[in-house]
Amino acid sequence: MRSLLCSFFVLISFSLLAQELKSPSEFLGYPLGTQFTRHHEVVDYFQYVASSVPELVQLQEYGKTNERRPLMLAFISSAENLGKLEQIRQEHLKNTNGEGNPSKAIVWLSYNVHGNESVSTEVSMQTLFELLTVKKEYLEDTVVIMDPCINPDGRERYVNWYNSYGNAPNNVDPNSKEHHEGWLSGRSNHYMFDLNRDWAWLTQVESQQRIKEYNKWLPHVHVDFHEQSVDRPYFFAPAAEPFHEVITDFQREFQLTIGKNHAKYFDEKGWFYFTKEVFDMLYPSYGDTYPTYNGAIGMTYEQGGGGVAGLGVITSTGDTLTLKDRIAHHLTTGLSTVEVVSKNVEKLNQEFKNFYKKKDFRYKSYVMNGNRDKLRALTSLLDRHQIKYGSAIETSAKGLDYKTGKIRTMHISEQSLVVSTDQPKGTLATVLFEPNAKLSDSVTYDITAWSLPFAYGLDALATTNLLGMGEWPNEKPVQMVLDHSAYAFLSGWTSMNDAQFLAALMLDGIRVRHTLKPFMIDGMKHATGSLIITKADNKNHKDFLGALARIAKNHDIVLRPTTTGFVEGGKDFGSKSVQMIPDMKVAVLAGEPTSTLQFGEIWHFFEQELHYPISIIDGDYFDGVDLAEYDVLILPNGRRYDGFMDGDNLAYLKEWVGNGGKLVAMGGAIKGITGEEGFGLKVLKVDKDSTENFQSYEESERDQIKRSISGAIFKTKVDSTHPLAFGYGDTYFSLKLGADAYSYLEEGTVVYLEENHAQPVAGFAGSEAIKKIGKTLVFGVENYKEGTVVYMVDDPLFRGFWENGKLFFANALFQVE
Repeated sequence: MRSLLCSFFVLISFSLLAQELKSPSEFLGYPLGTQFTRHHEVVDYFQYVASSVPELVQLQEYGKTNERRPLMLAFISSAENLGKLEQIRQEHLKNTNGEGNPSKAIVWLSYNVHGNESVSTEVSMQTLFELLTVKKEYLEDTVVIMDPCINPDGRERYVNWYNSYGNAPNNVDPNSKEHHEGWLSGRSNHYMFDLNRDWAWLTQVESQQRIKEYNKWLPHVHVDFHEQSVDRPYFFAPAAEPFHEVITDFQREFQLTIGKNHAKYFDEKGWFYFTKEVFDMLYPSYGDTYPTYNGAIGMTYEQGGGGVAGLGVITSTGDTLTLKDRIAHHLTTGLSTVEVVSKNVEKLNQEFKNFYKKKDFRYKSYVMNGNRDKLRALTSLLDRHQIKYGSAIETSAKGLDYKTGKIRTMHISEQSLVVSTDQPKGTLATVLFEPNAKLSDSVTYDITAWSLPFAYGLDALATTNLLGMGEWPNEKPVQMVLDHSAYAFLSGWTSMNDAQFLAALMLDGIRVRHTLKPFMIDGMKHATGSLIITKADNKNHKDFLGALARIAKNHDIVLRPTTTGFVEGGKDFGSKSVQMIPDMKVAVLAGEPTSTLQFGEIWHFFEQELHYPISIIDGDYFDGVDLAEYDVLILPNGRRYDGFMDGDNLAYLKEWVGNGGKLVAMGGAIKGITGEEGFGLKVLKVDKDSTENFQSYEESERDQIKRSISGAIFKTKVDSTHPLAFGYGDTYFSLKLGADAYSYLEEGTVVYLEENHAQPVAGFAGSEAIKKIGKTLVFGVENYKEGTVVYMVDDPLFRGFWENGKLFFANALFQVE
């Protein structure tokens, strides 16, 4: 009787709740799906619900975006569960050590990682409302965590744009302006980064703040809500091949379980959908794969629409797709996911515990030697992912050498970094560190290689035995007291930290020289690119020594004083081989014809990494800018330079370079400035095989793969005597994203593929692409009259995570004259 009375009162309370709690439409004052809701209004609705039913909903602001918008999580469950939320979290996390006995399941729903895939945030409000009213039974043994908008800056950019250009009432004609965003679309965040490619690399503030909270919970299920092209039906799990081999059988099977439940509801409504195509489970930095590598059932749901759809649009089949339709589809899969989780609590907890049991990975340890600053940058990333690491306690290790692909023995010491797979985050460590991910299918949605030792430029071994390790030493802050009697102070040039140090000095008005030749002084060798800071050059600086000491301390730079400019070997400090680094004003081209993503990499690099000012010049008014005001102009990668550089713009650019300007051309920009009327770099011509002109319809996609490179890593040769390569050795591992091929320069070929049919050391490259790129330029410098053109065929700043490429970019700015 007591149980029946409790059930009765619970039923009555929820009935009253449904009557009293306002729906999103009631709260906002318009039917959901008839307007786009601004971010602050979404926050207002979540706050309203949390204040109305605090026993069922808790809100947490976990950070802010670059544009100062709040990032927010909502925790939704029964009153009993929310009353012991921390206890539930702690008991769940014990499962990662095999000690827990949890009785609740945790599902995390992430919305609007791409800002112009705007239905997601709209549906988050309706999902919240329905979980608290008509689907409350799902919450008895389930905690739902909702992030209603991962990318507020991008979403608000799109909503503001749509509200500015949309017809009233909205126009479903796909030719209308409201269906055609401009270059600066709402997809990416403030710095034009794709946040759905940043889960593993954590280059952006949104990702960095979110991952702290994600690691506090490690949910059983994570869903990333997206939109795709207008004409595609809905996609839900199971995902497409390739699946990474670390993904467990249960993770695959549970995707199928959830997918079948979704299909039941879609079939009832007569809605179209597809599964097992396009969206694979390999690249580790997605919102489905990263959670999967941390034990979750990670999934992407894709609704047709995106920034093209607006409030409604006619599709190619003549149907009208509305925002209300899109809301209904995402609402259905969101609620269906929570339903399946609520019915499989015990199984999810058991399999989560199984996921974290000790596994027999092929490689038990990864050991790395290298530059102190690069190791520090890597350990900073590992800390954010809660991947454990330590210092080697042995003197040698035998394993697979990343650089040669062969087994060798390497000397190691307490300065060597060791990452073991025998830890809770062992699966994630395996995925991020393994030399070459195994591909079950070469047709993939993104890059196929990313191994961190390559990305960070470290000497590494993968060992099949477990290496012992001690505590990684905490670095003591540099204590800097500068000798007033010194003639000069010397610093090295081997990492991005050195470039940041130089940028800070220049912005403080401290003049710096660099050496074009190696030298020895006071019994110590100094490599090319080394920085020389003399008192004589800075005699007019009001606080030279104080500022120098402060900046060196801030960057953890150990300055080496010398009392003379007379070297023991090499060139003296007054030689022409020791040049002043000039003050420089830098500009970057934006807008058409550039790629927003590649422009964003450069913008972010200057403002958030190098901390050096950059002017942004839009292509719309490029021809009206006096380029003589700038020392360096950067042309980001893009696909439309041919038209942009026709005629006057190219002639104007050549005149500016000829008068002493420095041009940095990246990726597709190179095509626009070369050719008969352009600079001297030549496209490498490759004879085509006439037998490959025809293929069957079914074979066409596979045939295209032969000519493509899916983000593969290639070993390249480096002329380390050239200023563009200062700080590097004779090899560099480049992440190649395409098969653009240029011949060597007569002079200034700095980084290049030296072999015909060069095979990637990691990742997939098609057979025809491999033939095409043999003996081609990667990075080079052409002297043109009084100026310089720096060519970057590959992207050294790719997604902000290819750390070992960044010094090349800094060299292009500061070391190349």
